Amino acid sequence: MTAVRLADVIEVLDVAYPPGLAESWDSVGLVCGDPGEGVSRVMFAVDATAAVVDAAIEWGAQALVVHHPLLLRGVDTVAADTPKGALLHRLIRSGCALFTAHTNADSADPGVSDALAHSVGLTVVGPLQSKPAGALDEWEVLVPRTHTETVREALFAAGAGASGHYRDASWTVAGTGQFRPLVGATPAIGAIGELQVVAEDRIEVVAAPSARRAVLDALRAAHPYEQPAFHVTERAELPSALGIGRIGELAQPQSLREFTARVRAGLPATTWGVRAAGDPDRVIRTVAVCGGAGDSFLGTVARLGVDAYVTSDLRHHPVDEHLRAGGPALIDAAHWATEFPWCAQAEGIVRAAIPGLDTRVCDIRTDPWTIGAADC
Repeated sequence: MTAVRLADVIEVLDVAYPPGLAESWDSVGLVCGDPGEGVSRVMFAVDATAAVVDAAIEWGAQALVVHHPLLLRGVDTVAADTPKGALLHRLIRSGCALFTAHTNADSADPGVSDALAHSVGLTVVGPLQSKPAGALDEWEVLVPRTHTETVREALFAAGAGASGHYRDASWTVAGTGQFRPLVGATPAIGAIGELQVVAEDRIEVVAAPSARRAVLDALRAAHPYEQPAFHVTERAELPSALGIGRIGELAQPQSLREFTARVRAGLPATTWGVRAAGDPDRVIRTVAVCGGAGDSFLGTVARLGVDAYVTSDLRHHPVDEHLRAGGPALIDAAHWATEFPWCAQAEGIVRAAIPGLDTRVCDIRTDPWTIGAADC
């Protein structure tokens, strides 16, 4: 197996969970670690708690990938005598990097809520709240056929030709170009005043608007002409499968009582457990899910007309008002439990992209609740 660097793992994760999908308030990506260092073992977890960090180090992991950011809010110290600083110092001293995929993993396709939907037996039909696909530039570059590959490779190196899970993508059309250099020009071929006819290719690639300067500089540096001919068109943002939450369907209708039991069986056990609000005999066919805290989408699920909504961290008054207004049944599970299925999803993506890499999902329960009434 070729030596794997931390940078290789980060690239796979960034493709699966693009950082650009993260909310503006979020903190995602590499927290500590050297991208150039070698990696042979990667662990996945929801939270970087002390117990999880200990488990990663004991197993010999060189990278710990988590969902919840360790440093979400601004900090002015990571001193070793602070709780979070102590974890970072322990990770760094042990040669274990820390990487976070949070709201970017929530909105990715597939993402956190896809894993949750799958774990409770739903077939996903779309996002709960769609996030439009980011705008893309389409570049059309005319180049003499002798320099097509040189220019194409330069465009790729500058970030063009990437779309979703694909790289080095382009379209080439052969044609004939012509031009007449005027006084003051310094033509690479032809002479002042003479019409020049050239066998040319039109290269078409897409690139993120943020890469415009890099792509333009690369184009001009690689193109043989003094004044290259090109055109850039910005594609409008379009609806996509990206976004928070998912809408799913059950293969067979169930009562709310039965579906609640299905959710409990599909998620890891916690002290919090799984509870439902609504008529126990209500028939459930369509279900919205949102991994993590999802009370902000109560109005959305009511408008969509689904039969039930699975999420976590629901509160008394919003739930009471939601049911009074005739909204769908609600199923409330532990926050950690609704996001834990994502760990296996992320592990599978990395393992498939980098065969031979040793990976493991940490099964330590990081749900903070430790005692329930049934335990007393």
